[in-house]
Amino acid sequence: MPYFVYKITEFPIRRLEKLEQHDAYREASQRAKQIRGELPAGAASIIKVMFAETEFDAEDMLNQVRVAPPELGDD
Repeated sequence: MPYFVYKITEFPIRRLEKLEQHDAYREASQRAKQIRGELPAGAASIIKVMFAETEFDAEDMLNQVRVAPPELGDD
């Protein structure tokens, strides 16, 4: 399965932009770090690497809302 590199912008609406696709995690991770380094300071975008079977699956996982796990003392 491929690794997809995405640029995610939250404002004014959530937008996913596929930047690249790699076969190996190391390549995708290095490229994502390079792109993050090239973003201007204070940029409203984040760069993520997603492992998925297809581009559609990657975008589906990126759009899922994740619930924070309970913390100690949350009863």
